[in-house]
Amino acid sequence: MKLSRFCDETLVRFDLEASNKDDIIKELVELASDSPMVKDSEKLLKDVQDRENLVTTGVGYGVAFPHAKTKSVKGIVIAFGRSEDGVEFDAMDHKKVHLFFLIAAPEDAIGAHLNVMARLSYLMKSEENRQKLIQASSPGDVLDLIDNVE
Repeated sequence: MKLSRFCDETLVRFDLEASNKDDIIKELVELASDSPMVKDSEKLLKDVQDRENLVTTGVGYGVAFPHAKTKSVKGIVIAFGRSEDGVEFDAMDHKKVHLFFLIAAPEDAIGAHLNVMARLSYLMKSEENRQKLIQASSPGDVLDLIDNVE
């Protein structure tokens, strides 16, 4: 499965400006809203925030996967954002987060949603892959990397 089919160059931002968790989520949802798959960005924001309030999606190693299964999208959407300074995100390792993957999936996309999460999690376990995303200079670099998950 090529993850880039859920993400395109317009859904990649290297210079996230927000400096706190809530604003980062808002900025990522705004970015994701550029996708034609997003029907209702306000509902998407609420659903991602509600999910985040259950337990943090800051998994450690400078990575977070804010996500939601929601009626606000008609297909899976992945938006990628990078913050040079990092953001306190209640990550499990208590370190700032620099790499964000917002994942939105329709409520009935359970299997595909979990597959996307698992593939991105596997990808981000690698220090080499995280460094490639930190150093990426074009959206194409990001899309190439997420497509090369074995």
